[in-house]
Amino acid sequence: MTEVDLHLRINGNPVNVRAPEDAMLLEVLRERLHLPGTRFGCGQEKCGACMVLIDGKPEFSCARAASTATDRDIETVDGLPKDDPLLVSLLKHQAAQCAFCLPGIIMSAKALLKRSSRPDRSEVLSALEPHLCRCGAHQRIVKAIMSVEAS
Repeated sequence: MTEVDLHLRINGNPVNVRAPEDAMLLEVLRERLHLPGTRFGCGQEKCGACMVLIDGKPEFSCARAASTATDRDIETVDGLPKDDPLLVSLLKHQAAQCAFCLPGIIMSAKALLKRSSRPDRSEVLSALEPHLCRCGAHQRIVKAIMSVEAS
């Protein structure tokens, strides 16, 4: 299998990494760069567990070739500070059970909060449309996103 050099910007840092030419971005993030926050869920862009921000927009990383993300700004949940207002709100509202879906949801919510500091319920629901939460925390997640204190 042919490997290629990838020049990525991950969480504000330039990163050079060798990976198989057909490697998915998710695989590079988790296995080559040891950023475990982004999750593999379905591999078919149907659950949202793999969501990252690319140039500020939510993008699935499970079925996206890593080579298409070269020289782009990639943000992952691993890059968020522990005192990020969204994380604080999610904890305050106990908005997670298994937390498997949460990294992807957090990244979509971050993109939404950059566009609208006080999103209404319909905006939050629209932003979370690509995400599947099976443990029933969805309503608390929505409430937490709507309650984020601007920093």
